[in-house]
Amino acid sequence: MRKTFVLAAAAVALAGCGLVPGGQGGGGEERQSQTAAAARQPTPEDTPPMAKATPVQTAPAQDGKAIATREAKMGAGGSYGTARVEITALKRQGRTLSLNFTVAATDGTVNLHNGMGTGPFDFTVSAVSLIDPVNAKRYRVARNGTGANAACVCSGTQGQFLKAGDASTLYAVFAAPPADVTKLNVEMPMVGVFTDVPIS
Repeated sequence: MRKTFVLAAAAVALAGCGLVPGGQGGGGEERQSQTAAAARQPTPEDTPPMAKATPVQTAPAQDGKAIATREAKMGAGGSYGTARVEITALKRQGRTLSLNFTVAATDGTVNLHNGMGTGPFDFTVSAVSLIDPVNAKRYRVARNGTGANAACVCSGTQGQFLKAGDASTLYAVFAAPPADVTKLNVEMPMVGVFTDVPIS
């Protein structure tokens, strides 16, 4: 009788520790037999979510409204002002691409006079460029010839020192990227890089 009682007590203790099949394991995890797992009905949590279709992205109409915006400290020679720069169009036209943007001074004096050209005496926006990150290619502003004195096909900025409240609308023309390129990064001196600007 005493032997039976000791064995029964030992069985209860081992079951509590999870050492007897069908008992609860350590660490609070619940073990389940394969039969019970197979019999259990699936729940919504067990079903993987259905793949969602990715919508086709199209460029906005670009009717003069901003499609990309940045705030930047702009200037040269120790004199800096704050400006809001808005890209209003990046439009493909045949084998060319036209970029339109506006620089609006919000504080101090913004130097566009010689701040966006390729040198100190370049009073244009010729240093603006487009970057195709997929094909690892940079597009420079188009020129009206091949010589050293070929002018850029872009806005001139001579004499443009914008005070708060002043704005300047500018443009630059580039060779167009391949037709399957739908977005480009736009890099501007003093402003930085606008990423994923859609082409219309």
